[in-house]
Amino acid sequence: MTARHTGSDLRQRALVPVLVFLGTVVAVISSLGAPLVPTIADVDHVSLTDAQWSLTITLLVGSVATPVMGRLGDGPHRRRVVLGALTMVLAGSVLAALPLGFGFLVAGRGLQGVGLGLIPLAIATARDVLSSERSRPAVALLSITTVAGVGLGYPLTGLITESMGIHAGFWFGAIISGLALLAAALVVPDVGIREKRPLDAPGAALLAVGLASLLLALSEGEVWGWTSARVLGLVLFALALLVGWSFHELRTAHPLVDLRTLRNRSVLTANVAGLIAGVAMYMLMSMVTRFVQTPSATGYGFGTSVLVTGLVLLPFSAASVASSKLVPLLTRRTSTAMVLPIGCAISLLSMVMFLFARGSLWELFVIMGIAGLGVGCTFAVMPGLIVNAVPAHETGSAISFNQVLRTIGYTTGSVLSAVVLEAHTGSGRLLPANSGYQAAAWLGCAIWVVTGIVAIVLPRRSAEAKRPVTPVTVDEELMDESIADAESAEDSVTASPGRFGR
Repeated sequence: MTARHTGSDLRQRALVPVLVFLGTVVAVISSLGAPLVPTIADVDHVSLTDAQWSLTITLLVGSVATPVMGRLGDGPHRRRVVLGALTMVLAGSVLAALPLGFGFLVAGRGLQGVGLGLIPLAIATARDVLSSERSRPAVALLSITTVAGVGLGYPLTGLITESMGIHAGFWFGAIISGLALLAAALVVPDVGIREKRPLDAPGAALLAVGLASLLLALSEGEVWGWTSARVLGLVLFALALLVGWSFHELRTAHPLVDLRTLRNRSVLTANVAGLIAGVAMYMLMSMVTRFVQTPSATGYGFGTSVLVTGLVLLPFSAASVASSKLVPLLTRRTSTAMVLPIGCAISLLSMVMFLFARGSLWELFVIMGIAGLGVGCTFAVMPGLIVNAVPAHETGSAISFNQVLRTIGYTTGSVLSAVVLEAHTGSGRLLPANSGYQAAAWLGCAIWVVTGIVAIVLPRRSAEAKRPVTPVTVDEELMDESIADAESAEDSVTASPGRFGR
């Protein structure tokens, strides 16, 4: 075997680990801001509301960059897009790590948000390069890394920050993003000859402004007031732009996101379930992180540090990764279509347990482990549903749109939990009553039930729509085959004048 072939084989074997590493790095970096918000407010002498922008800006930029990168990655320059995005993530990590002030920190976190668009490109690369036997588990694992990395990033951030200070956490992000850039440069291949399509710039602008307006309203609603003119105006403005964007995408020759794929029930199921499941998932994560940090003097909570809070989420990451081994078993025993509602049922169990068993830390560890297993099963099958239903040249764009919907779900879930808890916070009090967590958990249960119903009903309606109305007997099938053979022979004679003459 030549050295060239040996190098090619090594890159082929290293591709899946490198793609998974890229996904994990993106998820960890995107979650760096969440546990550090109070520390950022203290160090940079800003309010908690302003410090929250260290997280919000990442989601805003990511929601805009993801569909654009997905469409660019479906063309001939996917490798350049991947390396360019990782370079921006590295630059953003360094900028956030330098002690230059809050403005530079926010700018750096915005550049880091570009990395959220890398997961769809990694999934599209796995589909194009790997065999079907290797691509299916790789796609499932890549989808899980987006949620597993969040649970992993919290304890790592807490440990580094408590040991070496806030800027060390962002230097850690710079180191791992630099390693990811180097690994991608060595391993990620070119996609070969692909048609270059023009970027839908008007569609990108409409989607960017619409999503930014919506996420801004969701992020600032608690501060501005949910019934304030600013929030209501932003929501109406966002909805108008997104409706206009939808009409534009359906009419343009080269859309940013091909919304016609939503006619396929598999794609529609994955997108609707991804949006709703994202809401429920982040509701639980937001509640748990806030619950465990609440001082026990309130009658509930444990007054834990950022590090311990992150450790509570660690089982979520471990179990979600373990679910990648469970999904193939469930698929063989049931079907791919059933894995999604099974995952919803497991996630529902975790929310029910939070309702009735959150009196000790070990119970919360168990709850988050079960939640990770359910969410892992749920999100593992979504990209597969999309990948099997869309053409190869639409994979990056279709997965990117699913990722955007998940991001909207994550933001909405975080906001919903905050709104419910705020409604159960007495006048003049800083912390909500324990009943607020009860109400939020009941709402989370309802959302998981709705997700499960969607996962069952939409595929079933698709199967019923494809079922023939009039059954055909064996004799009729044979007759149809004979007629088809006769017609085929007649067509061959007619279509071959050079051989048989006219």
